[in-house]
Amino acid sequence: MSAASATYTRVPARRGILARFLGSRFVAVTVVVICIVAIWYLGAFLLDAPFQRDLDQRAGVTRTPIEFIVATYSQPKPTLPAPHQVAIDTYKSVFLANPTKPSSLLYNAWVTLSSTLAGFISGTLLGILLAVGIVHVKSLDRSLMPWVISSQTIPILALAPILVVVAFNLLTGQMHLPNDFSRFIAKALISTYLSFFPVTVGMVKGLRSPDPFHLDLMRTYSATPFQVFRKLRWPASLPFLFVSMKIAVAAALVGAIVAELPTGAVAGIGAKLLLGSYYSQSIQMWSALVVGSILAALLVTAVGVTERLVMWRMGGGRR
Repeated sequence: MSAASATYTRVPARRGILARFLGSRFVAVTVVVICIVAIWYLGAFLLDAPFQRDLDQRAGVTRTPIEFIVATYSQPKPTLPAPHQVAIDTYKSVFLANPTKPSSLLYNAWVTLSSTLAGFISGTLLGILLAVGIVHVKSLDRSLMPWVISSQTIPILALAPILVVVAFNLLTGQMHLPNDFSRFIAKALISTYLSFFPVTVGMVKGLRSPDPFHLDLMRTYSATPFQVFRKLRWPASLPFLFVSMKIAVAAALVGAIVAELPTGAVAGIGAKLLLGSYYSQSIQMWSALVVGSILAALLVTAVGVTERLVMWRMGGGRR
């Protein structure tokens, strides 16, 4: 056997275009979405069919199977609306309604988004400050960190009404602030409460992630604690920070929606959910949920894009 043949390695053949397409992320996501929609339609029929059958019996109407299915998926107040009902109502509420009126989901999404961003920004800053103190001050690590963790053991559904009502009454009664601004501050407070925890935990992990050899090297160069933080700990913690921020921004949105329930808000995703439950408008409730989920996806995507830009700016290349 010659040296050329001995060093020859067989290169595996490239997969065909069809095989690569079937193995792509697009196909995987499409299959999952189709399965979810199919299960959704099946669940809507099983939950709404008994009520439709009662309606037909009271009205003395006899339908063919196809007509019965169509009537079941066309109820104005179904127990579980079909996907096409939610899609149609979402389209009307987003694209056809006046975006400056409370009837528009865009208007309600903006009301919730404003308090979400305020709470997310303040929660992120608070989490970073707490993490820096915990890492650099041993007494804070032993005393403050257990309280940070235990603060999240209280159910937000039980804590939110208490904090929101107290904050709202304090701002309107003692400080004489307008009701709308007081509701905004109260909702941002709940968003801050939910968003600071993942940032704190992630940043503590990130600030402690540098290798001990690198820390010793900085001390050898007589670097000050601030220089160690700026040149070593902070750059090393950024990947942890952005992962935590993705969790925090979603939690902040949930906090803003939950906080809208006890404040008597007339606008916002939470207000739409509350009004829909009062008047049994299940389709409007699901439309609000869809818009809320889309809003959460956009917020997480925005944090991810910011992460890529920051890492590229720091010389990390494409991620």
